[in-house]
Amino acid sequence: MLDESLGLFIAGSLLNFLSAFVVVRLVYYPRGQSNNFVFTFLAFNTVIYFIMGLFTSIELSIGAGFGLFALFSILRYRTETVPIREMTYLFVMAAMPILNSVLWESNQYDKLLMVDILIILILWILDREWGFNREQFQMNVKYEKIELIKKERKDEMLTDLRERTGLCVLDFEVVNINFLQDVAEITITYSRR
Repeated sequence: MLDESLGLFIAGSLLNFLSAFVVVRLVYYPRGQSNNFVFTFLAFNTVIYFIMGLFTSIELSIGAGFGLFALFSILRYRTETVPIREMTYLFVMAAMPILNSVLWESNQYDKLLMVDILIILILWILDREWGFNREQFQMNVKYEKIELIKKERKDEMLTDLRERTGLCVLDFEVVNINFLQDVAEITITYSRR
């Protein structure tokens, strides 16, 4: 027979995972249709919940939870560049289990449910861009129509970039020009409209 504290711990971890799963599957994934970070989000969330459950069960301070954030920031600078949207979700996935663990251990179940529902709702609203401009992305491109990089031909170049890439190109920046090869390195800014 399960110890009551173990049963509560399992129930709390299931509620935490359910909340994280709702955020990842119903809010994050439908907008990007990319599963590159799904594993990371759910794994971070689950492991942090278990660590925080251990910290609260042996009465370590909440400062240990913030120590985890310091560890993640170090990892951030040692890994490949992660888009800002994904970093935001990663932060939420790291913060949720800390909140859930503390609220669960202090028997504040109503606050826990309220916090999780509000986080999910706010992320859902913000990720749908209600009242905000669409998310913008950047891409580096080598561009051979070097005659179009002049300021007075910006509109022509934007039109050409839109036609050739099929993207909603909003702007571009010339990073480097190679006159010997007649190419320019440019960074284009586009949205997924």
